Amino acid sequence: MTASADTAIARDLVACHTCGLVSRWPSPPRPVRCPRCDVALHRRIPRSVSRTWAFLAAAVMLYVPANLFPVMRVTSLGQVRSDTILSGAEFLLAHGMWPLALIVFVASILVPIAKILILGYLLLSVQLRSAARPIDRTRLYRFTDFVGRWSMVDVFVVSVLVALVHLGKVAEVEAGLGALFFAAVVVLTMLAARTFDPRLIWDNVDTDVRFAAD
Repeated sequence: MTASADTAIARDLVACHTCGLVSRWPSPPRPVRCPRCDVALHRRIPRSVSRTWAFLAAAVMLYVPANLFPVMRVTSLGQVRSDTILSGAEFLLAHGMWPLALIVFVASILVPIAKILILGYLLLSVQLRSAARPIDRTRLYRFTDFVGRWSMVDVFVVSVLVALVHLGKVAEVEAGLGALFFAAVVVLTMLAARTFDPRLIWDNVDTDVRFAAD
């Protein structure tokens, strides 16, 4: 499609990221604020690609210690057991709690890896100005944004166990350093998904106008 396509850019329109109000983009371009909520308006999220790469790189670096350090430590009858995310899932599976083991494995292993890989792919496709399969790439982004909300299930399970077991006198559960790293990974991947502007996927499809992604 060409620049004459029926798009917001072609019509010199811009939507507020906060309240959704559609406003006219000034010509010549200049800084403009939303007349309703007074936030700065941008056709694209400023420095979207560079900021998303930064959050994603930090998440990758923290994902390693998140899996190496124990997420919880259980003290029962004088015996101490420390479990990482993977060993915790194996422990739950070995004791017949396969639904909980499956939840922990999917939410703590598969989902973070999938989010990192998908966001990395989307960033590379934008930087390479790819026009291939924009609908599928948009669906990938929506999938990533949706499943990211469930990545804290593992930390939630540990928190509940700590709260419940502290009420008893037989055992004691403490959150480990791995839980802190994993929570940081979840927050960073969520920020990466939020700072990535999916409209960049369509810039090479809907119009000949190119916007600086970073």
